[in-house]
Amino acid sequence: MAAWSASPSLRHLLLLRPRLPLGTACLAGSFSRRHIHGHSRRCLLSSSASSSTLTHGEEASTQGDADGVVDVNPPRGTRDFPPEDMRLRTWLFDQFREVSRLMAFEEVDFPVLESEALFIRKAGEEITQQLYNFEDKGGRRVVLRPEITPSLARLVIKQGKSVSLPLKWFTIGQCWRYERMTRGRRREHYQWNMDIFGVPKVRAEAELLQAIVLLFQRLGITSSDVGIRVSSRKVLQAVLNMYSIPEHLFTEVCVIVDKLGKLTREEIEKELMSTGLSSEAVQGIIEVLSLKSLSKLEEVLGSDVEAVADLKKLFSFAEQYGYADWICFDASVVRGLAYYTGIVFEAFDREGKLRAICGGGRYDRLLSTFGSEDIPACGFGFGDAVIVELLKEKALLPDMSRQIDDIIFPLDEVLEGPASSIASSLRKKGRAVDLVEDKRLKWVFKHAERINASWLILVGNSEWERGMVRVKILSTREEFEVKADELELARTMLVS
Repeated sequence: MAAWSASPSLRHLLLLRPRLPLGTACLAGSFSRRHIHGHSRRCLLSSSASSSTLTHGEEASTQGDADGVVDVNPPRGTRDFPPEDMRLRTWLFDQFREVSRLMAFEEVDFPVLESEALFIRKAGEEITQQLYNFEDKGGRRVVLRPEITPSLARLVIKQGKSVSLPLKWFTIGQCWRYERMTRGRRREHYQWNMDIFGVPKVRAEAELLQAIVLLFQRLGITSSDVGIRVSSRKVLQAVLNMYSIPEHLFTEVCVIVDKLGKLTREEIEKELMSTGLSSEAVQGIIEVLSLKSLSKLEEVLGSDVEAVADLKKLFSFAEQYGYADWICFDASVVRGLAYYTGIVFEAFDREGKLRAICGGGRYDRLLSTFGSEDIPACGFGFGDAVIVELLKEKALLPDMSRQIDDIIFPLDEVLEGPASSIASSLRKKGRAVDLVEDKRLKWVFKHAERINASWLILVGNSEWERGMVRVKILSTREEFEVKADELELARTMLVS
C-alpha cells in the first residue's frame, strides 16, 4: 500500500465513490472542452444473418450493370468476411490450431494455386469435374486447389530425406470447387487438415479420430449430436476378390458406391453393371456395404481378412482413448477420392440435417502416383462451413462481440497530443485502445457500448493541467481521477 499513500490521485481512487452517471450534461460543467460541430453521413449495411452462414451473390450477376455500376456481391458461391464474421472465423481457426498443438502437430502451408496435373486423375472422381482450372499467362495449366492432401504430398516429396518420419503436419487453407451449392457447401471454403506420414499401423487413425473428437468436445458438441462412421477400403477390396473382379475396376467401383445414400439402389446397381460386373457381384457388393455391424462383417469375410483385423484394432483403441461412443461401423463408407487405401471415416450429425462434417482415411499409395516412393500416410479434412451450421443448430456459437479495453477521448483539440501519448503507452503495455477524436460525447458513449469497452478515459483541460485524466469504468458506472502515468497501476489495484 506504500505506493498508494505516496500519490494523492491514487488515495482519491481508493474512495471510488459512485457519482451521478457520467453523461454529456455533467461533463459540460466539470470539463473545459470545445463543442465539436459537424455532421457525418453514415452508410448502414445491415443483414439478418452473417455471411459465415450465408452465401452472398446467389441471385445477382457478378458483372457490372450497363451504366457501369459494379455489383458489390462477391462471386457466386463465395463469401466476404466483415469484422463480425472474421471474428468467428478466427475463433474457429484458433480451435483448430489448439487441438493440433495438443496432438503435437506442426503447421505447414501451401499455395492456393497449384499445377493442374496434381489434381487430374483417371478415376472418374466428381472432384475432377469441379476444378477451377485455367491456363496462366505463361501457358501453364494451373488450378485453384479443390483439396489439400495432394499439395501436402507434393511438399513431402519435395522435402525428401531432409525430414525424419513420422511427420505430423496440419494446415488451414482455402479450397475451391465449382459445384452445386447446398447448406454448408460452397464453391470456396476453408479446411483444416491433419495428416500423419510414416506410421503404417492403425495407431495413426486412432490419433486422428481423437483429434476430431477433441475438437467437438471443445466446441460443446457431444456424441449424441455427432457420430463418426468408420469402415475400410479393404472391405470392398475383399468383396471384389470374392467375385474375382479385376484390380483395375476397384477405383471405379469405389467412386460409384460412394454415392450410396445419394442415389437409389437401382441407380447404383445400374452404374455398377455398366462397368462390366455381373449381377451376382453387384448384389454381393451392395449387401456387404449395407452392413452396420463389425461382427456381421467378420462372419461374411472371416477374421483373417486384413480389413476386419484393422477395424477391430481401431475399435479397441477407441475404448482406450475413451471415444468409443462416438464411432460406429458402417461398411458403406468408402469416401469418393481414389487415393484412399485402408480405413476411412466421416463425421455426421445424428439428426441427418447436414452433409458430412469431416472425412478422411489412409492413403498409403498416393506418393507413387506422383512418381515418388510411397510412404504410409493418413489424414482428414474438416471444413469450416458445416461445423458453423451445426454450432448454429445447437446454439453453441460463441459471443463474437467486439472487445476493446479502453477508449481515449480528448475533450479539446489542444489535448490530442497528450491523448496520443496515453494511447501509445497503454498499447505498449498490451491494452487494446481506441483513440477517438472529432466526435460528440454522446456518440462516444454509444460507441463504447458498441465495442464493449472496459474503460473510457477522458482527457479534459482542467484535469490535464494537474496531470490527471478522468476514468469511467463502463461496467459499473464508477468514475475517478488518476494520474495519466498511473493508469495501469490503478487498474492493477482495482483488480486485486
